[in-house]
Amino acid sequence: MKPAEGSTVIGRSVTIRGELTGNEDLFMDGDIEGTITLPGSRLTIGPNARVLADIRGLDIIVFGSVTGNIHAAGRLELRQSASVAGDIFAGRLSIEESATIKGRVEPKAAEASSVRDTRAVPEGKVQETLVLEPKA
Repeated sequence: MKPAEGSTVIGRSVTIRGELTGNEDLFMDGDIEGTITLPGSRLTIGPNARVLADIRGLDIIVFGSVTGNIHAAGRLELRQSASVAGDIFAGRLSIEESATIKGRVEPKAAEASSVRDTRAVPEGKVQETLVLEPKA
């Protein structure tokens, strides 16, 4: 699998312990323990990656193994080889056949993907709608 053009690449022989932050797209195929924060960028967890971290990003694509919570402000894609042990919070979620999840999945209100119902909602209650999109 090839990283997207223009992405920073962290190869499979690299191990990181600590906090990883940035403002550009990242392809991670190594090991990381700690936290990953890419608030306005795409993160791709490669097929050889082993991640023990809480992840925050705009769009996140997982091919490898993640142990920790994932917060995707935009879209989260779990590809066929993905394995996630942790809670998922995402505006949009795509799960391929054979991907595994052990944890909770909660829809997260995202401006672009949130669908609002015009019916009245009792005061003090929050209404959320999860939008599932078919994979082309």
